[in-house]
Amino acid sequence: MRMKARAEYATAKIAVWWDMKDCPIPEGYEAGRIRQSIEGELKEKGYSGPVSITAYGDQTQTPVHILQGLFSTGVSVAHTRSESTNHLMYRDIVEWRDENPPPATMMIISDQVVNHLSWDLVRLQQRTLYNLFLAYSIMPEAFIILSRSEEWCWKELLKIKRSAPPLVVVQGAKFYCKSCNFDFQSPKKFTKHLSSYEHAREEAVTTAYKKVLRVTEDWGRNYKATPEFATAKIQVWWDMFDCPIPQGYDACLVRPSIEAAFKELGYNGPVSITAYGDHKHTPLQALSSTGVHVAHTVRGVEYTHMYEDVKDWHDDNPPQTAAIMMVISDSVEIISTGLVDLLQENNYNLFLAYSFRPYKMSYLLTSAEWLWESLLAAGPLKKHSLLHKCSSTAMFYCNLCCFDTKRIDNFRAHILSDEKHAQEEKRIPAHRNSTSQYNRRCRVAEYDRHHLLDPRHSEID
Repeated sequence: MRMKARAEYATAKIAVWWDMKDCPIPEGYEAGRIRQSIEGELKEKGYSGPVSITAYGDQTQTPVHILQGLFSTGVSVAHTRSESTNHLMYRDIVEWRDENPPPATMMIISDQVVNHLSWDLVRLQQRTLYNLFLAYSIMPEAFIILSRSEEWCWKELLKIKRSAPPLVVVQGAKFYCKSCNFDFQSPKKFTKHLSSYEHAREEAVTTAYKKVLRVTEDWGRNYKATPEFATAKIQVWWDMFDCPIPQGYDACLVRPSIEAAFKELGYNGPVSITAYGDHKHTPLQALSSTGVHVAHTVRGVEYTHMYEDVKDWHDDNPPQTAAIMMVISDSVEIISTGLVDLLQENNYNLFLAYSFRPYKMSYLLTSAEWLWESLLAAGPLKKHSLLHKCSSTAMFYCNLCCFDTKRIDNFRAHILSDEKHAQEEKRIPAHRNSTSQYNRRCRVAEYDRHHLLDPRHSEID
């Protein structure tokens, strides 16, 4: 973060949504300086595009001189009932996105992003990426899954001294009453409306929408391929601990069955598959004969190795190159924070497969999902057929020892009889257990420091 504007965003439009309850105007601060402070900081970062700002809140509590100060500098003001601010502000954000294709910049000034807006917004960002700024009254302690170019503490942002004049002032600022669907050009008419009987009646009889509407929640899965992705390369990372080859299933059919599922949706690009697991008893010949790469690991650390390979793959695929990632695992959430960053910042699609349906919808936006055994049961288009001939010989990797080979016999000898490998397999679980125990002791000590005012009162001997 704190980077200068990229060329495509430098002169693009900027829309700001500001929750005045969470981030109020500090006492004694001139309302007319809000826009100048925001635009001055944006200009410092290299952004010179037109800026629109809308302030949301219960405006019956806002003094007229504040309303006038905002309006006179081109800041629109929206009246909302406090309990509906999140719902209405987010609805406007989604509407703006629909009407303003990228490149463009969004700025949200609110403390509600993490708990109420981020789940749906991060899914929207994975589909269509906008440059994003955030500001809060207090920096959140929780992890923020949204990729952002910049973030500020609200009061610190306002404290920044700027002598430069405002950038391009957006004309057409208005006062909105979201309860009555009215808009005004005059502070006097606006405040008169908010104190009217008709307005009071409308708010009394109309249900206040408190919950943010998640527009992506009912998006379907298994979309047909768009032209951009129809021939894009597809990289598959397959966790064989969670999604093993079913008993009695011909391992030679795994790759053609996966490719047939892709073909059914119109994806015809080259496919590379890497299978992660304990490969002492894997049908290596059957998998490798169809070009499936094999990576030996032990349970509990396979996700570390998978994600390291994801990052290496990303380094070989430029950000604007259309490409597809597929993860076959029941535990994709373990690496989801890394995946969601890649999906927001790159032109990638994501496929998932799992042995059972997740109990809740992920913030990872997918273009296709399958149940693992159903995917295999559907079978290949033609028996033993592949959509693409394998471009290279399957490789065998030992992720524990940084060993690789093209020969099955060398690989089997390494994982079955190599003494250093055997020691490494014993070391990793022991290290993992000791680390877990150490982390638990640290958490216990941290808890005691915060909850035991006097250690003598503890019942622990």
